[in-house]
Amino acid sequence: MAEHTLTRTLTLELSRETVFDLFADASNLERITPPELNFHIVTPQPIGMEKGTLIDYELRLRGLPLKWRTEISVWDPPHVFVDRQVRGPYSQWIHTHRFTEFEPGKTLIEDEVRYRLPLEPLGDVFHFIVKRELKYIFDYRQRAVAELLSKDKAAAGKSK
Repeated sequence: MAEHTLTRTLTLELSRETVFDLFADASNLERITPPELNFHIVTPQPIGMEKGTLIDYELRLRGLPLKWRTEISVWDPPHVFVDRQVRGPYSQWIHTHRFTEFEPGKTLIEDEVRYRLPLEPLGDVFHFIVKRELKYIFDYRQRAVAELLSKDKAAAGKSK
């Protein structure tokens, strides 16, 4: 039985609070997910984010409809939060989001996902497909986060 790990880092020239605020608004998850996944938050919004918050989603993966529920198991703004799958397509999904402002106005975003595929060990035969899909989703997500936050930064600069 294999636990797999996906990691991504992104550095932005913005304060940790500004970056964290994007992630603290659960509705932004739809904005940073590839559109072909038809990702939709089912939980009524706005969602008050805190430890224990449950969020329900629907999406389509390879045309198959999926329901997914996550719980915020760690909530320490603006430093870190963790969402873990309560119900969904994985045997395990633990996603740690860490935010480090290593110099004023420069923030490192670290994503670490520890996951297990269903039907282990048979499911692990298909890990190469899942790994490729997750890489695509998280690469898209990084571009979308950078784009959204750069637009917000530009808009804030114009209003001064």
